[in-house]
Amino acid sequence: MSRSRPFTLIAALIFAIIALLHVYRLFTHFQVILGSHEIPMSLSYVAIVVAAVLAWGCFRESRG
Repeated sequence: MSRSRPFTLIAALIFAIIALLHVYRLFTHFQVILGSHEIPMSLSYVAIVVAAVLAWGCFRESRG
């Protein structure tokens, strides 16, 4: 029996969008500055991996 899990599907989509935004940041060299600190581009590599793994896990969980 398959159960619908809309929350995990929404979470998966959000994580996937975050991963895509970090890919966009790497290709366009978009700078992120918080206060007086510049966030390094290398942080996006880590964020892509983390967000993609979380999105994949949530997609699998949402299918039941």
